Formats: sequence, structure tokens, C-alpha cells
Amino acid sequence: MDGATALIKTLERQGVEYIFGYSGGAAIPIFDAIVTSGTAIKLILVRHEQGAAHMADGYARASGKPGVVLVTSGPGAGNVVTGLMTAHMDSVPMIVICGQQIRQMLGFDAFQEADVFNMTMPVVKHNYMVHEVNDLPRIVNEAFHLATTGRPGPVLLDIPKDVSSAPFTGSLDAPIDLPAYTHRHSVSKTHIAAIAAAWQKAKRPLILAGHGVLIAQAAPAVRTLAEAMDTPVTTTLLGKGALPETHRLALGMLGMHGTAYANKAVVECDFLLNVGSRFDDRIIGDPAQFCPKAFKAHIDIDAAELHKMIAVDVAVRGDAKESLEALTAALQPARHTTWNKHLDGYRRQYPLQYSDNEGLTMQHLIDRVYHITGGKAVVATDVGQHQMWAAQFYKIDQPRNWLSSGGAGTMGYGFPAAIGAQFARPHEPVVAFVGDGGFQMTLYELATACINKLPLKIIVLNNHYLGMVRQWQELFYDNRESGVNLEGNPDFCKLAEAYGARGIHITGLDDADAKLREAFAITDRPVVINAEVVKTSNVFPMVPPGAPLTNMIITPPATALDKPTGST
Repeated sequence: MDGATALIKTLERQGVEYIFGYSGGAAIPIFDAIVTSGTAIKLILVRHEQGAAHMADGYARASGKPGVVLVTSGPGAGNVVTGLMTAHMDSVPMIVICGQQIRQMLGFDAFQEADVFNMTMPVVKHNYMVHEVNDLPRIVNEAFHLATTGRPGPVLLDIPKDVSSAPFTGSLDAPIDLPAYTHRHSVSKTHIAAIAAAWQKAKRPLILAGHGVLIAQAAPAVRTLAEAMDTPVTTTLLGKGALPETHRLALGMLGMHGTAYANKAVVECDFLLNVGSRFDDRIIGDPAQFCPKAFKAHIDIDAAELHKMIAVDVAVRGDAKESLEALTAALQPARHTTWNKHLDGYRRQYPLQYSDNEGLTMQHLIDRVYHITGGKAVVATDVGQHQMWAAQFYKIDQPRNWLSSGGAGTMGYGFPAAIGAQFARPHEPVVAFVGDGGFQMTLYELATACINKLPLKIIVLNNHYLGMVRQWQELFYDNRESGVNLEGNPDFCKLAEAYGARGIHITGLDDADAKLREAFAITDRPVVINAEVVKTSNVFPMVPPGAPLTNMIITPPATALDKPTGST
């Protein structure tokens, strides 16, 4: 066999079901091997390499298995960088295979040559330039091991065409050789005991659950611990589902657009256990004023995240599930009735709510989709106002049912991620909430969705604006609009029909519910629902960037706000 066939056979041994890819000259041997090797792996031909990366990302988040991407050299590899950055920021396991110019032409500016190795180094967990054909099985096996262990992330393989074409004489059973890579860390009993001692004394404890809880399959451990200690739980954007959001102890998301009661719990707690969250700027606001009176403990698999943003009292490097189980064993069950009743008062005082007085709102549609699907759908979002409202109003009760670009904030992510999720879970409902701006960045993947007859629902919350930027311009820049009016949007329903999808147009409150139900009854093709919503609604609560959580704005301010000092 040749190198390309050895590559495909090794991928098959790793349990790969799908390869999301776009062909090109330097990758032809690998694409040919998909046909000639007799593999059961299915190639999903996309319409852009960025779409392939986001599909693999969505597949990985929804399935728990690494997604695989195959592209050609030069611009093909360059087009996956945004997807790599998205996966890297959110700790998503992904294998990206790139074709490359032949070895003897490297460094001579040959056709479609690019230094993909160095270009992608900042946005991958690890990458390889493959020089020897017989190294391919070992490198593939190492790539999967690296991508899926410790803190997961994307791994890239850059394979010159003469390597993939060369005769393979090695073994497909080549073992990995990573002597310097350690990914398991024993949990410190001393640190666990210190956390337990502080928790037993606490009157107002709080658990902060991040994406690491879901990655470590530690959601049951969070629930067990929260119930035993009668302790409320707040989550990050990507931690949704770490505790069922319909649970009595669930406070929802915290931070810039989190619930008022979650943020007030953070401000007032006297003990905070952060599990699997990196304390990013969106949840802490002003680091100097974050949980100023609380004992703070942090559990994370990545030592680089400990004490990075917040100096904590106890830091534990370890697997979230193992650490939580050790902590549960070290604690005596407790009741915090007064604290929970206090937070229930905040729930009643500051509920998530919306008004339809001005017309159809994004919140209304998201709320209705939540009830129509019974909260059981796999939900993917794009980035912007609709993302925050979806986080607020679509409650997630199961891990891996929420896919959203967190750290990178990648517009164009939601729709292709939903495609990947539908491949991962073909018999479950998948919904993509997208804005009219982000949808237009990757809507060409309607071809991919239609060819494969995927029954996913794409809900375009169309306000004809880049809504979140417009909101900031209104609140912080005297309502000076610049670069946010999306005049010239296409007719998304006609566009959907042109690709072979079904297009459904919602113009107001009167027909919204009936048309949503009509859309969810269609199961033989994708459905694009174009919903014309109120143009200038703003997302609240809101914590101005860089401000402490105590500066949370719950209702629209009566006066202009100072320009933010924190990050965008």
C-alpha cells in the first residue's frame, strides 16, 4: 500500500466515521485512498474548508469523539485556521490533515506551498510535519492520543504529497512514542482536604462549573456533590448542561450576560469552587473585585490556568471527575436552606423575561423552540445577541447538547457545527440559532446539509444588524452606528429553496408558533426559518467589560454609559 492508504486504514482503526473535507492537488492521494482502500469511513464533501473545521468541531462536541478534517495545501490549510482557533480556545479534540507540496520543493515558494506547521502552531495543541511515510501510523495514533487526553485540543498533520504517495513498508500497529507527554495527575489529598474544610465552614457556598466538567464526563459528579452539599451551581457559557438547568440548584450562566441571580450569588458567596473553568474575562469582570470575600478553590487539568486570572486559596491540578469524587468522599453532607432561599428571592426579583410589545423578539422564538422541542434538542449557536439569549432561554439538561463558540467568538460557527452534530447524532433533533450576519459567513454549507438530507433546523434570527456591536455602539458610543447595518440581506427562504432546503418565513407573533411547528414536522431535509425580529433589542443583564459584577445592568440604562475599559 502507499502512505495515503496506510493513513486511511489507521484512521479507521481509530474509529473514525466521517472525514469532513475539500479536495485539492496536494491531497489527491489521500482522497483517492478513501475510494480505493475499502474503508467504511464516509467523506463529507463541504463547500469551504472553514465549514469542514466547524463541522468536525460540532461532531466532536456532540459525540465526545474527535472530528477529522482533510484539506489540501496552501489556501486549503489556511482556510481551516479559524476553525482550529475555535477548537483550540474551547478545548475540542480535532485532527486536521493537510496535503503539502513535495518535500524537495519546500521552501521554494512552490504552487500552493505554505508553512502550515508554523502558521498553525499558536492555534493547535500539537502539530506534525510528516517526513517519512512509515511514520504515518505512529503519528496518527499520537495525534489522537494528544487530541483526546489531558486538556483536549486540535492536532494538525501536514503531509507532503510525495510522502502520501510513497510505498508504505511499515506496520499499522506502530505504538506511540511520547515520553515527555504526561496527561494524568494524581489529586492532592492535602488540597482536597483543605477545600473540604473550607466548604464545611461556609454559609454561602457556590459551585462554578465550566466546560471541563463536560469534557471529563463529570456532570453526574457535580450533581451528586451539589445535592449532598445543598450548594447552588452556576455555569459558564460552555458549561451549560453540567447540572440540569431545570434543577432546583441551577442558577444558569454567570458573567457578562449571565442571570442576575447567578451574578449576585458570585458577589455574595463566601466559598467558591471552580471546576473546569479558566476564569475567563467574560465571567470575572474586574479580577481585583471578583469574589472578594470568598474562599476560592480551582480544579483544572491544565496547570497553565491555575492562578492565571484569579489568585485562589487552593488550586488542584487534576481530572474534574476524579477530583470531585475525592471531594465528595471528604465531605459531610450539609444544608444551606437560608442561602438557597435568599437566592430564590433573587430569582423572583430578577427573572429572565422579555416583552413582545414592540413585536416578535428573538427571546420569544427561542423560548417557543425550547417548549416545542421539550428542551431535548442539540442546540448550536452562532455568535452575538442571539447566542446570549439562547444561553438564557434554552435550558440544557444533558451534557453535549449545547454547542457554541466561546473563547474565539467565531461568527459563522453555528450552522456548520449543527451539521457536524447531526452527523454525530442522526436520530436526534438538532437546532441552529444563527444571526443574519453569522449565517451569511457559512451559509454555502446548505449544499452539504441538503445533499446529505439532514433534518436540522436553521433558525435565522434576522434583525438586519450586527446586533451585539450595535448594542455596544448604542450603550457606549452615543448610538453612533458604524459598520453594523446589514442592508442588502438576501431572501433567506428563496436561498434555502435554491439549495433544496425548505424555507419558512415568520413575519410576526401571529404566525410564529404555527410555522415553527410546521418546520419541526419536516424531517426529510434541512429547514431554514427566517424570522423577522425586532431590530434594536438589547441583551440584559449586562456587565460592562472590565467592570465588577456588582456593576451589572439589569434593565436598559436611562443615561449614556462610559466607554468600556475592558476587552470587547
